[in-house]
Amino acid sequence: MFPDDIQLAAEAVIHAAIKAGVLIATAESCTGGLVSGALTAVAGSSAALDRGFVTYSNEAKAELLGVSEGLLTQFGAVSEPVARAMTLGAVDRSLASAAVSITGIAGPGGGSLQKPVGLVHFAAVGPQGGVVHVERRFGEIGREAVRLESVRVALALLLDAVTA
Repeated sequence: MFPDDIQLAAEAVIHAAIKAGVLIATAESCTGGLVSGALTAVAGSSAALDRGFVTYSNEAKAELLGVSEGLLTQFGAVSEPVARAMTLGAVDRSLASAAVSITGIAGPGGGSLQKPVGLVHFAAVGPQGGVVHVERRFGEIGREAVRLESVRVALALLLDAVTA
């Protein structure tokens, strides 16, 4: 279902999480559950994945993850503060001790000068704490490509968070 590199990355995350005894949660916006989908494609993933939140709307980010409306209004959904809040909300509202969040503009529309198509913010946290933020500007490479590249980045962040 997923490209080989994504499948291998998902397997590495699941195996590392199981070995470390870490449960994972995902908080996804522009990827719409693709990270969770990649993780659940791995046999035995139920031992490592607690849940995935698909929070496409601002209302869902606020309701399901506890992202404050103030952050959403001040910075917009596609921002570092919201990505960080999504990650912390995923841990707070699950059994997980590690989480990753993804929020961005996959396109083809929806971009602006300040927030162009292809801009994606990620955040991850592991059992040791300390939220890591990454911003990527993939450019107008197409909606599917932005989403798949985002899955790759998210899985790499999760692996780092689980093994730190």
